Amino acid sequence: MKTKPCLTHEDCRRIATAAEAEAQRHGWAVSIAVVDDGGHLLWLQRLDGAAPISSHIAPAKARTAALGRRESRLYEEMINQGRQAFLSAPTLEGMLEGGVPVMHDGQCVGAVGVSGVKSVEDAQIARAGIAALVPTA
Repeated sequence: MKTKPCLTHEDCRRIATAAEAEAQRHGWAVSIAVVDDGGHLLWLQRLDGAAPISSHIAPAKARTAALGRRESRLYEEMINQGRQAFLSAPTLEGMLEGGVPVMHDGQCVGAVGVSGVKSVEDAQIARAGIAALVPTA
């Protein structure tokens, strides 16, 4: 039987704290979501001033990144380059930049999704959160 790493509650807290700090450093009001490798929501926070819709978009971006094992931006790029068939992909709703997978030893253990500012800034916040996750031995 195989074993695999998984995100803990403390991992989610560490990711979210660093992501929130990055957003606040720039004065950005966003929602931050962390999901496991199956796209199940583990953490969601909406910072003061973030648009209500961002609390729906952030988890969708995270879910897309986790299930696809790649940044949600790549789906957006494929669609923008004419591959509109991807719009019908089942369970993928957040095909916009801002969802970033969390990788550990070559395996996707989850993802972070951020929504509320420009997509490139959303991804910047997600990456800052992931960077705070120090893998254990």
